[in-house]
Amino acid sequence: MLSGAFDFSLDRAQTCARLGEFDAYERDHPLAGMPYGLPGLAPRELDVVTRWLATGAPFDAAPAPPAHVARQVKDWEQFLNGSSLKEQLMSRYLYEHLFLGHLVFEDDAHHQSFRLVRSTTAPGKPVIPVATRRPYEDPGVARVYYRLEPERETILAKTHMPYRLSAQRMAKYRGWFLDPAYVVQALPSYGDEQASNPFLTFAAIPPESRYRFLLDEAEFFIMNFIKGPVCRGQMALDVIQDRFWVFFMDPKSGSGAADAELAARLASKMRLPASYGSDSPALFAWLEMARQETDFLAAKNALLTQRYGGAQKVDLPLIWDGDGRNPNAALTVFRHFDSASVVKGLVGEPPETAWVIGYPLFERIYYLLVAGYDPYGNIGHQLNSRLYMDFLRMEGESNFLTFLPKATRGPIRDRWYRGASDSVKAYIDGSKNPLDAESGIAFRSNDPQAELYGMLSRRLSPVLEQRFDLATVSDVGLRQPLQTLSRIRGASLAWLPEATVLRVDDPPRPPRYFSLLRNTAHSNVTHLMKEKAELLPAENTLTVVPGFIGAYPNAIYRATPAQLADFARAIQGLASEADYRALASRFAIRRTHPGFWAASDALMQAYAQWSPLEAGLLDYNRLENR
Repeated sequence: MLSGAFDFSLDRAQTCARLGEFDAYERDHPLAGMPYGLPGLAPRELDVVTRWLATGAPFDAAPAPPAHVARQVKDWEQFLNGSSLKEQLMSRYLYEHLFLGHLVFEDDAHHQSFRLVRSTTAPGKPVIPVATRRPYEDPGVARVYYRLEPERETILAKTHMPYRLSAQRMAKYRGWFLDPAYVVQALPSYGDEQASNPFLTFAAIPPESRYRFLLDEAEFFIMNFIKGPVCRGQMALDVIQDRFWVFFMDPKSGSGAADAELAARLASKMRLPASYGSDSPALFAWLEMARQETDFLAAKNALLTQRYGGAQKVDLPLIWDGDGRNPNAALTVFRHFDSASVVKGLVGEPPETAWVIGYPLFERIYYLLVAGYDPYGNIGHQLNSRLYMDFLRMEGESNFLTFLPKATRGPIRDRWYRGASDSVKAYIDGSKNPLDAESGIAFRSNDPQAELYGMLSRRLSPVLEQRFDLATVSDVGLRQPLQTLSRIRGASLAWLPEATVLRVDDPPRPPRYFSLLRNTAHSNVTHLMKEKAELLPAENTLTVVPGFIGAYPNAIYRATPAQLADFARAIQGLASEADYRALASRFAIRRTHPGFWAASDALMQAYAQWSPLEAGLLDYNRLENR
């Protein structure tokens, strides 16, 4: 272990010494060299870097994209810069939803990434980016152009969000945004109050078109919530459970029409924190938004009761099945204390909670956490954003509850929100949000939530992503001890890091990699400052999956198949920090391990092979020092 002289805390003070101060800084901080808190380069490697710096650090300009990629860049820039009001409104909508993504072309084997940017210059001229804090702020020019600019930074897993562009994608955009018969009378304002509210800004675009755009790559858009600047640190993450499943309302069903009606009729009731700007008041704004949320829920439930309170009931066909081919229909979200991940599929055992998302909820979460969030905003803006997310989480959970028998919703809600006040629970199923419509699903067991999970799994089975399922591990001798590991429950897991990588060595085969994800149980997630009081260690669980989940590994373990049983027993028996250090001394590749970088190289190569499009460099800043 490294000494206490190293500070690995997430919010540690950062220093960048001026050139004239550097010699003194180096003398005062001899351990502050890079890579910080990790083994240094070997002399031979350091010599390469030193000689390169001595020659002036020359570098080659980025190569021009291949001809077939350059041709597609030209086609897409032409498509995104049409002159009609309808085309300009479509392009603004697309830009506000894709600006954080890494856009790649489907037929590019090298996956070169591009950024969609606003520029003051038209296609064919050098890009001059428009710099604003938010993607919908006034560009300060009469006409902006949407350009594709090559990504020149190293691809990092923590910010890498690939989104494929193709002729098929362009045809979808035409079908959703240009072919429908609607008229754009004038382009919307860039003022905060309107621009921060997508239901006002893009009211002319049919809501079903907007929703289908989001659904088509739902994992990508939820990944924006997670890999964007909002999702950093314990307080930002203590608004979601450690693992939950996400389903979506079907745009073809009556619920799609209901969502469209809600979006049109209640646009002004869906005001978001960004409408108050980056320097917003805290308490006043939150109270106003709470009143608007209450009004929105009342109108929503009146509409649901009208539609589903008679012969027609809430039933399974209201859940989107991916149209039989799209794996984005079911997602799993993991929280890793101060970071998070989302993947396709229903990963792990059935979770404590689940969300069902329809168009108004999906769009509001996106504009709350991505398009409208300003990481440089004042404490009022950040606090309002965090508190408003409580409403949206509860709305997603409430949507899930509507599929369960009415008599069971209250008890299930109470289990999810043990210790929470009645005023909080009222937003899920209560006076603020009365779920009056009875479910039309015929349940046969005394555990309808588990039964509903089973029904949804069967409904979505043709499109469910399976690569994170231990059942796909063909080697029985390896699969069985990993399944044993995944069945560990309880307080011993509290000593285990949140997100770890397990390397299994079995020569002459190459190493195989698995992710171990601790699911920390909570009585509820409604308090900003009381997470420790909400922990339920006896209910902790462990999810074990093939491959890689998480951009910030907290530890890297190494074992042989024959050692896995001992590894599992050691985790099951953890009862103190000394127990964990003994486990780490036997199985962990610590920060100080002389073979750390060789192990890292092997891990990164395996990650790139496992997921060529999604892989990026992992961030070791949150590796433990235990």
